[in-house]
Amino acid sequence: MDVKKFKMIDEEFVCIECKKKVSPLVYTARDHCPYCLCSIHVDDYPGDRLVNCHGILRPIDIEFAKKDVIKIVYRCDVCGMIKKNKMARDDNYDLVLKIMSKKV
Repeated sequence: MDVKKFKMIDEEFVCIECKKKVSPLVYTARDHCPYCLCSIHVDDYPGDRLVNCHGILRPIDIEFAKKDVIKIVYRCDVCGMIKKNKMARDDNYDLVLKIMSKKV
């Protein structure tokens, strides 16, 4: 990712999928719901808000990246785009395990 294209947006929101109130992450930008792990397809690069799709990004897989970073792999339910976001410390780990075992 090009660091210059990263725009820090870490704000409270209500998840469009599970309807739970989500607080800011504080240590980096919150880009998905920690409860259901869903996100909204609004960014080309993190925080740019340049994509008009607005489909729900649903978690489909878990990927282990460098330096012990865990990424959630998403597929947009409208356009089919595949995206990856880093797992947050407060994410629903039980759901992460279900995704890893393909039981979702």
